[in-house]
Amino acid sequence: MTQVVFFEAFAEERAALEKYAGGRIQAEYTWKTIQEWGGATEPPAPILSVRTQSLIPPGWAGRLQAILTRSTGFDHLIRYGAAVDHRPACGYLPLYCHRAVAEQALLLWMALLRRLPVQMRHFHDFDRDGLTGREAYGKHLLVVGVGRIGSEIVRLGQGLGMAVRGVDPVQRLDGLEYVSYEDGAGWADVVAVAMNLTAGNHGYFSARRLGMLHPGTLLVNVARGEFTPLAELADALRSGLLGGIGLDVYEDESSLGPRLRGEKPGPVGVALAELQKSDRVILTPHNAFNTVEAVERKAEQSIQQIEAFLSQGRFLWPVGD
Repeated sequence: MTQVVFFEAFAEERAALEKYAGGRIQAEYTWKTIQEWGGATEPPAPILSVRTQSLIPPGWAGRLQAILTRSTGFDHLIRYGAAVDHRPACGYLPLYCHRAVAEQALLLWMALLRRLPVQMRHFHDFDRDGLTGREAYGKHLLVVGVGRIGSEIVRLGQGLGMAVRGVDPVQRLDGLEYVSYEDGAGWADVVAVAMNLTAGNHGYFSARRLGMLHPGTLLVNVARGEFTPLAELADALRSGLLGGIGLDVYEDESSLGPRLRGEKPGPVGVALAELQKSDRVILTPHNAFNTVEAVERKAEQSIQQIEAFLSQGRFLWPVGD
């Protein structure tokens, strides 16, 4: 009998999961989300493991023992638990990818500072006109959300010689100057978003908050797409308020991915289509977590979580306890 089905498991992750499972767990694997997998009235196993894009049918809740999200965020499991009468045990992975995601944020803002998309486009004629970029040293970095990932972003920025401030209601990191967003926005040259998603911060980067930035600010989001409404970003880029945008996460990813892969009909949306065409925008496919090192940690910790639940009836890192 299948004990667990791993949804949204891309090829490298599946290989690592199978290695750490070592035949001790009866598991099945698919790259599909639950909605792409489709149509069943019963869950395929008593334990499901997902990432952030699967939509778990509410009708499955009473037949599930547990759900493990292979992500550091777990707001989607909180919402699921609130929507069903019988909440399965839920677990998450808080420790596997904070360095990987922080380095992706660094990658994005450095590429925007140095105008990398334009540099690559100009290689064919070796033309350097219009390619002059900016150095990170001495620039102002505002990190919005200073948890595990945000703390790594702070350290990377400081290592580049940037002046760094943080926005977070909990001041965990010694030696960092914490400010309100309102006080930090006009100061920042680069804003890096690393918050946890809550019921109160959807659409955080509204037109009002974007309007507090000085013209030409770079905005990088490696946290959750719900923070950065694409229409608002496109307007700010068009007006020159934003000088560049780096995104690894997007609104409504559960439908965006299938549309981009051609599995679901319909356009990606006017704002995203506009951003895709801009040399001042870098878009990556929710891939910040995806390093060899992080995938290994993720797979090992996922199997540890499943084995703990099977043997003890409780996850090592539970949600909501």
